[in-house]
Formats: sequence, structure tokens, C-alpha cells
Amino acid sequence: MSTKPTAGAEDRAPAVRQMFNEIAPKYDRANRILSLGLDQAWRRSAIAALGDNGKGRVLDLCSGTLDLTRMLLDHGASHVTAADFSEVMLATGASKIRDGEPAEIVCADARDLPLEDNSVDAIICGFGLRNVPELPKALAECGRVLKPGGTLVVLDFFQPVGLIPRLLQSTYNRLVVPIIGGIITGFRDAYTYLNQSIDSFSTADEFVDLLTEAGIKAKHRTMFPPVAQLISGERIDD
Repeated sequence: MSTKPTAGAEDRAPAVRQMFNEIAPKYDRANRILSLGLDQAWRRSAIAALGDNGKGRVLDLCSGTLDLTRMLLDHGASHVTAADFSEVMLATGASKIRDGEPAEIVCADARDLPLEDNSVDAIICGFGLRNVPELPKALAECGRVLKPGGTLVVLDFFQPVGLIPRLLQSTYNRLVVPIIGGIITGFRDAYTYLNQSIDSFSTADEFVDLLTEAGIKAKHRTMFPPVAQLISGERIDD
């Protein structure tokens, strides 16, 4: 029996984990169809925003089925730690990593990362932090494990600002996504949750302010079409 998460509840993590476990086998296919392939282009832009730090030790946070981990390795990262709280999502994507590649797959909560202080050159997160309760705690963990001068890049759907972005997200996420996502995966509730999670998430500007509190100076830009936002920042020296 499916557990339907409530996006605004502080204790939603177990239900969200169960939801991702259920949709994992068809997650990639749903992403490609629902985004018309744009999700991959957005991910490539996120990796480009890492700059030279993307060639070092990188944490792929909320890594899901390891799309970004695969891209990071192809980009030349010296080591990638892929961390996600859904074991089934990680297992579904594990075949994307070849034997001997410098990647470590870890089942972990973004609020309690099993990494040493100042241990990674860069952190990248694609469409994951929106699902994490206690967001400031997760961002504080990012600030802890990121080296001074290291780069953080976050790609996500934030609360839209402005008439056109609000109209695009509201129409597509409320009407199209639950129907198509439900047909592809068999779990319509999971794709109804997407819109709820955006409604309860921060705006991009609010997210940048939270990063500042975590010791990361950041800025944001809107992707095309204007539904996703890319946040890029640098950890400020202590």
C-alpha cells in the first residue's frame, strides 16, 4: 500500500522515502517524458556551474538514480560521493557506474552526512533539497563538509515569482504532471506531491539567504523555460 507524503509536514521524510522507493524503477523515464528531455540539459548546466571544483572531490547530494553522478564522472571528477536516503533509487541507478570508477554510493540523510568536515571541493544537488525537512539543517551540513572556496550548485523547482512562471508551473504541475506521471509509474500521488512540495518550498531568493546563514555566498538564475532555478555559491572562508 502506498504512503502519500504531505509536503508541509516536518515528519514527512519516511513517507517521501517510501514514495521514491516505489517510483524508482520508472523514475528516469518519467523525468525524460515530463520535462521533454530538458532535465538533462539543466543537469549539464549545473555541472558547468561547478567550474574547476567539478574536477575534484564532489558530493552528489540527493543523488537519486545517479544521473548527475554519471555526468560528473564523464566530466572528469576525481571522486564522486553519491548520497541519497532512498536505497531503491540508488540501487536502480547503480548500473550507470562502471567497475573501477572513482565513485562511492552511500545511503544517507542530507541532514546528517557521513562525511568529514571540509572534505569535498564541490556539492551538487538536482531536484532533491525540496524534499528534505529541516532545510537549514541540511544546508548547514553542506557548509560543514564543503571546503573553504568550494562550490555548491543546486538545481530545483522553487516557489515561482512573477505571473508567467507561476502560471506555467501551476498549469503544468497541477494538471499535466499527475496524469502523465501516474500513467508512467502507476503512482499518481507521487506526482501530485510534486506540486505540493513546490508550494511549501522557499523562493530562490529565500534559499540564497539560507545559504548565507550556512556560510555560502550564492546567487541564482532562471533556466529555460522559466520553471527551474540554478543556485550557485561558494563557501566563504572562516
